[in-house]
Amino acid sequence: MTILIEQQPDLVFPIEGKTIPHETNELILDGGFVMPKQTPNGGFEAPEINAFGNDFRNYNAETERQKSVEEFYRLQHINQTYDFVKRMREEYKKLDKAEMSIWECCVLLNEVVDDSDPDLDEPQIEHLLQTAEAIRKDYPNEDWLHLTALIHDLGKVLCLPAFGGLPQWAVVGDTFPLGCAFDESIVHHKYFKQNPDIKNPAYSTKNGVYEEGCGLENVVMSWGHDDYMYLVAKENGTTLPPAALFVIRYHSFYRKHYTFITFFVCSLSYLYSEISYLIGYEFDGNFICYSIT
Repeated sequence: MTILIEQQPDLVFPIEGKTIPHETNELILDGGFVMPKQTPNGGFEAPEINAFGNDFRNYNAETERQKSVEEFYRLQHINQTYDFVKRMREEYKKLDKAEMSIWECCVLLNEVVDDSDPDLDEPQIEHLLQTAEAIRKDYPNEDWLHLTALIHDLGKVLCLPAFGGLPQWAVVGDTFPLGCAFDESIVHHKYFKQNPDIKNPAYSTKNGVYEEGCGLENVVMSWGHDDYMYLVAKENGTTLPPAALFVIRYHSFYRKHYTFITFFVCSLSYLYSEISYLIGYEFDGNFICYSIT
């Protein structure tokens, strides 16, 4: 995908109204997008429950949504292999699928609902706009971060026929390292038993194919929209700062997995130089920043 930069007029998409329980701390902003309440200092209170009345990122709740989410992770954990990711990166770094503006790409996500998300079952364009608005209000002076929030999930167009029509297990979901043993902190870890890589001695140890301190940027992560959008931005010569590229590339590598990324980090310079105060983490339509300093 090649990105065209052009000035877009202010566009408003009417969104069907949502009913929000009064006992939660959520509210509705202009346009019908659900956002959390602001704190006295201008920040946001984290919402207490997701759209289905459960705790966030609860992969074990017994709901119809959770059943489909678990089936997604079963397929992802079976099919995401080291060699598969290598092939996908070679194929998609060509950027030969389409040429369009950022907004045209955003509109395409009206057709995509993320099967891996236990908290949200709305078209992804809503998520993009919610995320960008949350960041704009929380970090009003960081315009580069507003844009990063808007585009961070554009890679989900990989689900669409024009971009190869990849199955969702190859596009969305939590990301994780390949080429080494699958850490038990990864959600629905049990399904890795059927992954071909688990039988490869080269990939079955903690170190795997990596040397300690090799650098997170040199680790092969499961393929999906994160890595694709990172490639799109990088190869199009983006002027976004390195912090933005980091957020785009690793925003699905969730905080709970950080217990085992320290093995890969050769020095904290890669993490801290340009991103001293944030790591991207999606949270029910919002883009929450965690301090890593």
